[in-house]
Amino acid sequence: MNIDELKNAWNEDIFENTPEISTEQSHKINLPLEKIRKNMRMEFWSTVAIFVFSFSIITVCAAPFKFKFYFDVLIASMLIVTAFFFSKFFKLYREMSNPVMKTADSLRDLLLQLNLNKQYYLSFCLAFVPFLVCELIIVIECIPRKEPLSDLRIAVVLISTMVAGLFALYFFGQWWFERLYGKHITKIEKLVKELGS
Repeated sequence: MNIDELKNAWNEDIFENTPEISTEQSHKINLPLEKIRKNMRMEFWSTVAIFVFSFSIITVCAAPFKFKFYFDVLIASMLIVTAFFFSKFFKLYREMSNPVMKTADSLRDLLLQLNLNKQYYLSFCLAFVPFLVCELIIVIECIPRKEPLSDLRIAVVLISTMVAGLFALYFFGQWWFERLYGKHITKIEKLVKELGS
């Protein structure tokens, strides 16, 4: 057997073992994918609006320069973290916008990427815990009080905020992901199982 025959035999084996996606199944796949893309666009633009609103509030509030400066730096840092994670989401968005799903394997690959992005999403939510703690430190340090807080009280407030924030952001991230994307990913998983059987 020469090299050309070997290549042809190899390609035939690959295409015979990889089931093609029918037109009807392709339409079933495109519906949840379009809903995921729509939710991703909505989430992106609402995040942009939140950052614009945050910078606007800090600009117009009548607070000391130090307080405003610290919050501006904190929000700018949050923007950098958000931009990093949104670059990952945007890559997935582009791949879903131009799906070349002719086989079950390409659909499984897309499903793997969707599940990987769930982990990115939860990491994104948890990345905001240090920012929450920093905001609290700025508020404690910059807002004048009649009597200063004791060291023990400051430590308790900061540690409890960190622990509560960690759990709250994790569970909120899971709930929000499931609400926006999870149910659509489940539909795609069912279609993958149908193709596999």
